[in-house]
Amino acid sequence: MRAGLFSTPRPEPGHLLPAAGSALLLVAALPVFLLLGWPLIGWGLAVLLWLFVHGLDLVLTRVRKPTDNLAGSAVQAFGVFFKAIALLVVLVATAAARPHVAVAAAVTYALAYTLELGLSLATYFSGTAR
Repeated sequence: MRAGLFSTPRPEPGHLLPAAGSALLLVAALPVFLLLGWPLIGWGLAVLLWLFVHGLDLVLTRVRKPTDNLAGSAVQAFGVFFKAIALLVVLVATAAARPHVAVAAAVTYALAYTLELGLSLATYFSGTAR
């Protein structure tokens, strides 16, 4: 591995390709849920969580200032913290009421998140260095 791989700054990649990839995975998961008889409400909850996270990202992107200043960094940190807490609260509350639904939602959301993270890293490291 090259020594400068992680120390070389790159421009922030676009968010459209990773979001489209995870959305495609969520759409592809629907027939799996239907064929296997898994709780469809779990798929719906995963999609709702995905929409919530991306909606909040969109709002915070428009609200925050550039991350060069302290206020922009604070807005970004709040967004990351709030998204994680909100996801956990919803999934724990669902797990208390309907465990099978919570497991289906958590696994589906985790797969979509993992794909999105992988695509984000791939587009970041394939970008040109500054």
